[in-house]
Amino acid sequence: MTTTETRTANPVLRVAPASPAEAAAYFRASLVFHADVSDVAAALTADAEPGFVVLDSRSTAAWDQGHVPGAVHLPTALIAEQAEQLLDRSVPVVTYCWGPGCNGATRAALALAELGYQVKEMLGGFEYWVREGFEFVTWEGRERRTADELTAPADSADCGC
Repeated sequence: MTTTETRTANPVLRVAPASPAEAAAYFRASLVFHADVSDVAAALTADAEPGFVVLDSRSTAAWDQGHVPGAVHLPTALIAEQAEQLLDRSVPVVTYCWGPGCNGATRAALALAELGYQVKEMLGGFEYWVREGFEFVTWEGRERRTADELTAPADSADCGC
């Protein structure tokens, strides 16, 4: 079998990988637009100011169920009318919604970018915040669940990535 035939028969390689330069540009761009839960948590718990604000774009009921400590609550539908009162345009915003199966944080990030804010989306959303064992706030107070061993290192605060 030739390389072309192998790539055609193999579903992973049916479409050839990008060149290294194209891949580097794509992955660099991805990091411009996204932050992960662990990095956001590390920045929020460090001694210095994180340099960004976290925005929860979910409903009030979802916010009450649990949210990232220190996050600003601004449902996506209200961004156009309330962002200016709640956010400083000179401070980058990191948006989140429920989880990776939800595009609410993406829609919130788009709405903020269209208003002139620097913005990133937190990959994993609130679901992975909780699954990785980070503290969250509910209407009843602060909580923390045991980290899911499939999402966070079992015996280290650092996954090594």
